[in-house]
Amino acid sequence: MQLAPMTDTETLPGVILAGGRAQRMGGGDKGRLILGGQPILARVIGRLAPQVGALALNANGDPGRFADLGLPVLPDSVEGFAGPLAGILAGMDWAAGQGARAIVTVAADTPFLPRDLVARLRAGRGDPQVPVIAATPDPAKETLRHPTFGLWPVALRDDLRAALSAGTRKVTQWADAQGARAALFPIAGLDPFFNINTPQDLARAEILLSGGT
Repeated sequence: MQLAPMTDTETLPGVILAGGRAQRMGGGDKGRLILGGQPILARVIGRLAPQVGALALNANGDPGRFADLGLPVLPDSVEGFAGPLAGILAGMDWAAGQGARAIVTVAADTPFLPRDLVARLRAGRGDPQVPVIAATPDPAKETLRHPTFGLWPVALRDDLRAALSAGTRKVTQWADAQGARAALFPIAGLDPFFNINTPQDLARAEILLSGGT
């Protein structure tokens, strides 16, 4: 059954995408790394939770390792670590079971994510059945998109499932096929979409957190 488009006042569920293998960090759960005395994931939750209703974590493997968070853990329904698109689909399926019309996703390794993320994504909507992806100004081109940060209509989940089955793996490729829009986030100083992929990134995040340069 296809759900009606979401309304402007509807509270959206949020999904933190943590289904990757963190190969550049040596494996494991990047979100469990400590930044400024707190796990990165705790910082992500602290910024996203006030902006959404229900909150879930997309992760693969033993869900028990996240039991302390008290969040639903959503594994990919697509085999073989299919990337963020599989996590978005898992979030859509979970949200559909709750009657939600759209979800907002964020990456689990971005401790400085915008505190107005959801508001700006919603403001970027045109057609309520079209995805919205966060973007920032880029000197080399008009915008730099951050495809793990998006607003995704649940009505598109069957199309996404089919695209994944057909081999699509890039978020932007699938999103553009749906006519995705970009929500611009101006940057004044710290990049709110800074993500931690390597030990060097973690060290840089410590400096950023302390206000250094």
